[in-house]
Amino acid sequence: MAIGANFIGNNKGRQSAIEQSMQELEQKGVKFVRLLYSDIHGFPRGKDIPLEFFPSVVEEGQAFCYWNIVDGLDGSPLHAPEMPDRGYPDMKAIPDLSTLAMIPWEKDTVQCLADLVDHEGRKIDISPRQFLKRVTKLFKENLAVTPILAHELEFYLLQKSGNSWERYSDKQGLIYTVGYRSDERGLMQKFMEAGKSLHLQATAANHEHGGGQFEVNMLHGESVAAADRAFSFKNMIKEVAACNGLMATFMGKPFTDQPGSGFHLHLSLVDEHHHHNVFSDPSARDGISKNMKHFMAGILHHAPALTAFLAPTINAYKRLIPNNIAPVAADWGYDNRHRFIRIPPERGSSSRMEIRGGDGAANPYLISAVCLLAGYNGIIKEMELQPETEPGKSLPRTLTESLEKLHADKDLCDLIGNAMVTAYTAVKRTEIERYQTYVTDWELNEYVYHL
Repeated sequence: MAIGANFIGNNKGRQSAIEQSMQELEQKGVKFVRLLYSDIHGFPRGKDIPLEFFPSVVEEGQAFCYWNIVDGLDGSPLHAPEMPDRGYPDMKAIPDLSTLAMIPWEKDTVQCLADLVDHEGRKIDISPRQFLKRVTKLFKENLAVTPILAHELEFYLLQKSGNSWERYSDKQGLIYTVGYRSDERGLMQKFMEAGKSLHLQATAANHEHGGGQFEVNMLHGESVAAADRAFSFKNMIKEVAACNGLMATFMGKPFTDQPGSGFHLHLSLVDEHHHHNVFSDPSARDGISKNMKHFMAGILHHAPALTAFLAPTINAYKRLIPNNIAPVAADWGYDNRHRFIRIPPERGSSSRMEIRGGDGAANPYLISAVCLLAGYNGIIKEMELQPETEPGKSLPRTLTESLEKLHADKDLCDLIGNAMVTAYTAVKRTEIERYQTYVTDWELNEYVYHL
């Protein structure tokens, strides 16, 4: 059981949980608490707190600059016309004691995820974790169901080569190969062991198609907890790789001549009263329910707009090309990995859909939330699922186009909320503007000698 797993939400229970957690941490010899939250990119931000100061942080929160949520990946604060100038105020990170877990690669240190609030205690709308919590509440209150998610993540391991990086264990044709032939330093077992300490419930790991490319599957679970594990997993992979002199990247298409890395989302709904899988219907010819088909129809209807979150970088669209086991259209199929939605063959309690449009660089909280909202709209409006054989709408081919599709999709934007849409698109438009002024190696190789 994770430290703090018995946390109770009311004030009396919270105080009791603080005291119990402190006793457990002291008994384990813990000296520091690493307080983490996700920025809008899915990148972990945080501070290390000496244990003796942690109770006051639990009670009062830890101050961070509010705009750190939307900082650019280049380290520059966001200056975008869509965002108000608020003078970089503070926000508070409130520890979620139920997420306390030992960090195996850091001596005497535990990890704790946090919720973000302003100084009046109001939840921050552009916090990715808070966004997913709000969406989960929508399902529970309006549909009396709990979203269940599972995440599959692909990534590359790189090793230093002079002043650059090259692929680790760069051998071809090793898909589903395990052991030292595909993993010369035994990194996969180190990852899995670290995952156990962090309670990430990683269920399987293997080499993927690309040289030095790997995949890890995680156990399904309630939406926020599952996304927490995916967020912590990406951080763990990068940290353990760094401890071993390597670099891990979830970038969607890091190499021109190698397959891209995806982020596949498995999704189902469980009835809160009867605890059965809402997507299952044994009486149906294909074993799946009308609600599942409505949900799928919602995903496909909103797919062009969803792509802004599923493929969140300029680079991501170099992965979404034909014949690349990655979807290029909003389509679906039974156990078909070329489609945007794949229906795995399991039925009954395991009935689910796999949304395959995600890029490895996507934010687990954001893609989980927006896909749930698209499916929610499909159920509420009883959208009809197109035939499996019908061609789907083409997906956007650039980040610019996907942002245009997002803003054109008023229903989805209304569900997401203006604060998140504004913040997310402001960050991404700034990213695009920076890219448009950058001279790439391709341009030099193509033009400099001849023109």
